[in-house]
Amino acid sequence: MTRRKYWQAINDALREELGRDERVVLFGEDVGAPGGPFGATKGLLSEFGPTRVRDTPISEAAITGMAVGAAMAGLRPVVEIMFLDFLPLALDQLANQAAKSSYLSMGHYSVPLTLRTFCGAHLGAGPQHSQNLEAWPASVPGLKVVWGSTPADANGLLKAAIRDPDPVVVIESARLWSTRGEVPDGHVVPLGEAVIRRPGTDVTLVCWGGMVPRAEAAAAALGAGGVSVEVLDLRSLLPLDVPRILNSVSRTGRLVVAQDATGPGSVGSDVVRIVATQGFGALRAAPELVTPPFAPVPFPPPLAHAYFPQESEIAAAVRRVMPKEIAAG
Repeated sequence: MTRRKYWQAINDALREELGRDERVVLFGEDVGAPGGPFGATKGLLSEFGPTRVRDTPISEAAITGMAVGAAMAGLRPVVEIMFLDFLPLALDQLANQAAKSSYLSMGHYSVPLTLRTFCGAHLGAGPQHSQNLEAWPASVPGLKVVWGSTPADANGLLKAAIRDPDPVVVIESARLWSTRGEVPDGHVVPLGEAVIRRPGTDVTLVCWGGMVPRAEAAAAALGAGGVSVEVLDLRSLLPLDVPRILNSVSRTGRLVVAQDATGPGSVGSDVVRIVATQGFGALRAAPELVTPPFAPVPFPPPLAHAYFPQESEIAAAVRRVMPKEIAAG
């Protein structure tokens, strides 16, 4: 067990997988000598050499296309797309090639590609570097999409992604980049499994990624007021852990989903749909979805802070699904 920062846990996972499997290679802008735009590949070029850790031109489509071909040829490429906002530039290769090659080849080809990308929400980087676009890859058959909210999960999910036979999008959070936590030795997190961060009996609060610490803080404040909130961290956005979601709601009878992405067509709206159709009989109140306004992320720090849901908004949504006499307390 080692205490590591979020970014260090990612660096550890990459180092472990490069050392464990000689087929693993890294591609991306500045992943070599600079050590990655945010330090996650620091030291890997000197340790594993330029054949396996390669800087690329500034072309997300070319980076991802190269990785698709490398994966089909037998390697296990890990590519970095600097910001989640840049993912649309790689979507043709990712969604139309990597995600569909196994299907189109009747299983003769697999594409064991891992695409790492960085969500800049809460970084104060404005509308083109702060978007939560996780719903885009999470709507593509053939992909898997994961997002760790702790150093341990950032480490364990990345290792599982690299070992997976299918293309996996791994999202990492700017908001969590310097947070610390214990990372067990040899830690691997199975893809597709949610985890309960805080048990509760009154409300299921679903969240993921950078939203998790705010959800936990809201749950703790509500707990002091007598409302027991179960915090369920999805970790895997595709596939969703539907059994764990439904099991939690069957015990609490209430659902609140909190996310940093806008609402229409989002992962959160899909969670609400699943519970409203497959778990309707367990619901004691209409579900709540807590999101930013349907607008671009503003530049000024005070406006950007107000744009993303905070603990008070999450707590207010939880109170709305509770009986009035309990919510008032």
